[in-house]
Amino acid sequence: MDLGPISEDKRVLVALSGGVDSAVAAGLLVEQGVPVAAAYMKNWMNEDGILGDCPWEQDVVDARAVATHLGIDFEIVNLMDAYKARIVDMLLDGYANGITPNPDVFCNREIKFGVFRDWAREQGFDAVATGHYARRTTGSDGTAQILTGLDPNKDQTYFLCMMQQAQARDAVFPIGRLLKSQVRAEAARLGLPVAAKKDSQGICFIGNIRMRDFLAAYLPDTPGPIVTTGGEVLGEHRGLHFYTIGQRKGLGLASPVHGVHYVVVEKRQETKELVVALETPDVSGLYASRCEIRSVSFVGNPIEKPARIEARARYRAPSVAVEYEPLGEDRARVTWSSPQRAIAEGQICALYDGEKLLGGGIYSEIYQESLIKP
Repeated sequence: MDLGPISEDKRVLVALSGGVDSAVAAGLLVEQGVPVAAAYMKNWMNEDGILGDCPWEQDVVDARAVATHLGIDFEIVNLMDAYKARIVDMLLDGYANGITPNPDVFCNREIKFGVFRDWAREQGFDAVATGHYARRTTGSDGTAQILTGLDPNKDQTYFLCMMQQAQARDAVFPIGRLLKSQVRAEAARLGLPVAAKKDSQGICFIGNIRMRDFLAAYLPDTPGPIVTTGGEVLGEHRGLHFYTIGQRKGLGLASPVHGVHYVVVEKRQETKELVVALETPDVSGLYASRCEIRSVSFVGNPIEKPARIEARARYRAPSVAVEYEPLGEDRARVTWSSPQRAIAEGQICALYDGEKLLGGGIYSEIYQESLIKP
């Protein structure tokens, strides 16, 4: 099986999460004859029990069982301090200040291919392999490129968009050329002990815990009024950090119009007002055709002149043609060819050229409009 550009003389450290994807990644590398060892990244431990059952202990057991089955070395790497400083504190600070950070994107850049990669290199490894649905190749200019996974329903390049060239060079994605159904079949063929284990749907570092429950445990309630765009008070919310632009569910509001839902269109931090509107085509504040992004990062060569490329407004959003305009100081303006729904400050815009991942940035300013033109 073609696993991409990985030499058999390279030593590869596989980040085993305890799930099926990373287990198959390790199994395929071993089968190909690549020198492999495995490690579990211990990023979070629910020491105070606030969040109830945290599945990391079972994940460690499962990851160790996979390594034993494959006959490869295994150890636990404690990255808790780095994770708290680089991810958890950033996440909580962002939500407390009214923005919506994406911990999974920064987990990849700062942890998996950041401190974990650095640790791997110190131990003599040449590359880090993960269970991401993505592909890595080498361009004609010798740069490492990240391409979309061949399973369109599982492609995870969006979460890799803030990675940089040195990180991409050291990345291996063994399952990026497989469909999810094929990964499950490979797990069964290889006899992996996690072949039937369900996928985790929670936050990247605490497993099956909802973001709402995590925020409730670590940020105090800051109640305020729920108001319409016209200023009518409809109720009270627990805290702006529990809501994001475009949210329909969990508002506790009955709609005066059958089949039309209230939707969050603005969060006013100074007054603690959660602003909602009925989601009709002329709703203001929900759609945008232009936005600015900051902290722009590129996997390969940076775009230094205006260009027509593609972008994804969020994970699972389709790639849309955009006009990209560099503004200097790692900032850029993105003009979408069609209005995008519910773009929120702090979220991530991923940039593409066809199947090639170019980079990404963080939304810093959004210019809202309605779908109905005057």
